[in-house]
Amino acid sequence: MKRVLRIGNASGFYGDRFDAVKEMLTGGGDGPDGSLDVLTGDYLAELTMLILGRDLLKDPSAGYAKTFLRQMEEGLGLAHERGTRIVANAGGLNPAGLADALRALAGRLGLPVRIAHVEGDRLPAGKDGILAANAYLGGAGIAECLAAGADVVVTGRVTDAALVTGPAQWFFGWGPEDADWYDRLAGAVVAGHVLECGTQATGGNYAFFTGHDIRRPGFPLAELHADGSAVITKHPGTGGLVDTGTVTAQLLYETGGARYAGPDVTARLDTVRLTQEGPDRVRVEGVRGEAPPPTLKAGLCRLGGFRNEVVFVLTGLDIEAKAELVREQLGDALAKNPPAEVRWDLVRTDRADAPTEETASALLRLVVRDPDPEKVGRTLTGAAIELALASYPGFHVTAPPGGGAPYGVFESAYVPVGEVPHTAVLPDGTRVPVPVPARTRALEPVPDPQLPPPLPETTPTRRAPLGLVAGARSGDKGGDANVGVWVGTEAEWRWLAHALTVDRFRELVPEAADLTVTRHVLPNLRALNFTVAGILGEGVASQARFDPQAKALGEWLRSRHLDIPEELL
Repeated sequence: MKRVLRIGNASGFYGDRFDAVKEMLTGGGDGPDGSLDVLTGDYLAELTMLILGRDLLKDPSAGYAKTFLRQMEEGLGLAHERGTRIVANAGGLNPAGLADALRALAGRLGLPVRIAHVEGDRLPAGKDGILAANAYLGGAGIAECLAAGADVVVTGRVTDAALVTGPAQWFFGWGPEDADWYDRLAGAVVAGHVLECGTQATGGNYAFFTGHDIRRPGFPLAELHADGSAVITKHPGTGGLVDTGTVTAQLLYETGGARYAGPDVTARLDTVRLTQEGPDRVRVEGVRGEAPPPTLKAGLCRLGGFRNEVVFVLTGLDIEAKAELVREQLGDALAKNPPAEVRWDLVRTDRADAPTEETASALLRLVVRDPDPEKVGRTLTGAAIELALASYPGFHVTAPPGGGAPYGVFESAYVPVGEVPHTAVLPDGTRVPVPVPARTRALEPVPDPQLPPPLPETTPTRRAPLGLVAGARSGDKGGDANVGVWVGTEAEWRWLAHALTVDRFRELVPEAADLTVTRHVLPNLRALNFTVAGILGEGVASQARFDPQAKALGEWLRSRHLDIPEELL
């Protein structure tokens, strides 16, 4: 049995650094060898599926990530020379189409490359307006393709971690007959989750970025062992850093509780242990796994209607009065043909006695939505522009209003695993149905773990930002947001675990006051993971919030002040 699978990732989203494929295959620069067994690429996100769905409507041969095909113009030859297999979910809504395009590319380049793909994730639309309906598949189809000799495997919608669990099953020959099958798969899931967002594991978007050179962080790789343990690292000489903090931040990203469910296995995040093994090397071990749930998550992307926005700039004195005047003036126009949703937000970016006009200005944002494009089009924009000489002093807007634009909505659903025709299409065209898991286990809550003893009540405190002690990373899942918060020392954990309750979270994030907030405790990581239901409305594509993906929600939380023990500051 081979001892170590070296697997790297060169893409965290559709639009990530174009040169990353070459960097990973050549060792991070122009070196001769990246020494990777497998190179992965994650190109799909909820918003991406909507974009690809619209592409497919215009062109039935489209629907995949075209950037990947352009990257392969150079990357295909490099990978072939080095014996590196490539696995990517760039197939989007048309993995067969991407596989055909790759074969044509290999033919033009004169490369004897074997191409396979995985399909079966696309579901019947079910109702009008659905642009994409896809189940999240696991890694077994990828493993089948690699076992049949594929040099490149492209997929549609698989879980991000499947890009690692599939190669791991192939490389090590793991199977359900192994006594620790689920633990091994769970270790691969955790490694895959760390790698999936690329440079977010190597210092990108890292709360404690100061003091580190993250101008051009290298992409991550994992040295995965047969027992499911792994070392997260990066190519020598590349920028950024890999430490227990960067790995913890990524583990918390877009996850929830202790049970992290997927089609291959349910990984127990409360069992993960991290150790700094050396410079830019973090060992991940101890991960336990359970049988996967009997259903697969599915993502439904549909057109939600039409949206328009006007942003008024209010400068100097009487900001509140100016905002009220605009609301009243536009009220009549909106009432004549009222949109389904009207939202006003006054953003007080102004300051008193400001040295520049920009810092003396606040923004009043009007957002309207409706299924009818006319209700958010000329009726609104015409009324807004007509105020140019008839409203508050200093009237102007950030951009000329235009017509309404369509917006998308993401919804989650769950389908029985047996209803999804997961299929591996091998390099010779053979179609292999992927069997459903032999065992499944319904998800259930994990009992709350025991908290550490609190710091003494007599400990002196000082009012200070949470971020002086704790890191955070936040993200989106449909209309919900998650905020992971962690600390680095046991004393900090003894304070955080008791101080940052759900009630305190709501105080610090007033937007969440009336929403369902769930706190998950992960003692091994010295971390708390909060899920805020509904804070993003109908998801990123609906743009219901100033920060529609909640990317900076964690940084806002870190900037909020509370009483912190002086010994921790």
